[in-house]
Amino acid sequence: MLYLVPTPVGNLEDITLRALRVLKEVDLILAEDTRTSSVLLKHYDIHTPLRSHHKFNEHETSNAVADEIAAGKNVALISDAGTPGISDPGFMLARACIEKGVEVQCLPGATAFVPALIDSGLPCDRFYFEGFLPQKKGRQTRLQQLAEQEHTMIIYESPFRLVKTLEQLAQVLGAERRASVSREISKKFEDTQRGTLVELIEHYKQTPPKGEIVMIVEGKSSKKGDE
Repeated sequence: MLYLVPTPVGNLEDITLRALRVLKEVDLILAEDTRTSSVLLKHYDIHTPLRSHHKFNEHETSNAVADEIAAGKNVALISDAGTPGISDPGFMLARACIEKGVEVQCLPGATAFVPALIDSGLPCDRFYFEGFLPQKKGRQTRLQQLAEQEHTMIIYESPFRLVKTLEQLAQVLGAERRASVSREISKKFEDTQRGTLVELIEHYKQTPPKGEIVMIVEGKSSKKGDE
């Protein structure tokens, strides 16, 4: 069986008892970055063999791993943080296993966008997950499409590109569109800033951000409903 196992996005205690049991019992753990994952495994005294599986090699290795599982191995896939397949490797391996008739189970657990969405104060009964925007080709087209999105939007971003992305969103969606920026979720310096896009731009120009970032942006329909 292939297990997709969520790992903590910050605090190492944010992992389920079932996830720990699976990581101890499987024959092999596939990790996005073995150095990062080794910290978690060492913390919980887990000594299962570890192998690298990341976005640069998953095209070449997914079928071979699926064959190993079909031959009798139990394998767990983890990412550096959060749930595999959500803006992280996982989809290709899961698809390869399913195509070969291998059972796949995704355990419930940590993912960064859920607490960021709820903390934003924006409508969360329906939402749209964008993940990372294209960095170059297709970026402006994608922003124009998001301008018509009626549900609350979830966008992942690097701290180094945050202000630029907020400025682009303000230009396309409107400076008064409400949003929130959550960073370092579940870590010591966790922080969420809420306001209009222009207010967030000014804040982060004065206070350069650090850490992993999730942006939550108000959808078009909810904006109309407030007018």
